[in-house]
Formats: sequence, structure tokens, C-alpha cells
Amino acid sequence: MRVLGIDPGLQHTGWGIIDAEGNRLIHVANGAVHSTPSLPTSERLKQLHAGLLDMIETYRPDTAAVEETFVNKNPVSTLKLGLARGIALLVPALVGLEVGEYPANLVKKSVVGVGHATKEQIEMMVNRLLPGAHFQSSDAADALAIAICHAHHSATRRLVGGKMAGAAR
Repeated sequence: MRVLGIDPGLQHTGWGIIDAEGNRLIHVANGAVHSTPSLPTSERLKQLHAGLLDMIETYRPDTAAVEETFVNKNPVSTLKLGLARGIALLVPALVGLEVGEYPANLVKKSVVGVGHATKEQIEMMVNRLLPGAHFQSSDAADALAIAICHAHHSATRRLVGGKMAGAAR
């Protein structure tokens, strides 16, 4: 299963692609889509849309996951993040991918073991879980963490679902 993780942001939207083969995780690619701060918001959202669509067409993931938005103290920043998150949810859905959503604390707990892990801890664990992965930015590392979280939770759902289906027979 090829998994796309997306860490939304209006200026930088991180993305990471992994292949999950049983318990084995393999780094495929990562990066970030950038928007131009001087452009109107509508044009910036278009840039994010085009960049994510191009990446999906290139790497052909089977499923996607997006980090849920947390509420900032600054409502304008929260709104901008929400707009970018909308694009991050829309683009994979438009190409027919199922899109999972995970709160930041669950992503951190799934990857690091602690719900309030630092960026440095996340990057260190992503490096351990995906040997040889070199990420372009912390946004890309976060996106890989989201992909890892989704791979683990999807595997658990399949396992539990299979056992539940077998018990019903």
C-alpha cells in the first residue's frame, strides 16, 4: 500500500510518500508545495492544488492522510491553515483516494510514543523508521510522520476488521 501524508500549511504544505508492506515501511519521496506569499489567497490555494495534484499523479498513492487543524491563538492564522487543509483534503479526494484525518497528538504518539513530542523528536523517529530518508524540511518530516501514522492505523483496522469478519462466520 502506497501512503501519502500531507501536513497542510498555506505557505508550505509538506508531503511524504511511503510504501507499507506488512510491518515494513519504505520511504518513497517527500517534499513541500510552496505558495507565493505576495499573491492573493485564491492564487496561493491554486498553487497548492496544482502542486499536490502533480505529486499525486507522479507517485500514485493508494490512500492519503491529512493532519487535523489545531486552533491557534491567532484566528487569522487558524483560518489560513484551515483553507490550506481544505485543499489538502480535496485534492486526494478528487482523484478517488480515501483520506484519513489524524490529530497532531495522535500522529506524534504513533511515531514517537509521546503525544507532545518536539519537531526534533519527530524527525529523529522518522529517520529511524524510514532508514535513508532525507527530508527537505520539517514540513516534509511531519508529512512522513502522518503517512506512518496512517499506515499503522490502517493495518490495525484491516487486522481487526478481518478478525471481526471471521468471528461472524
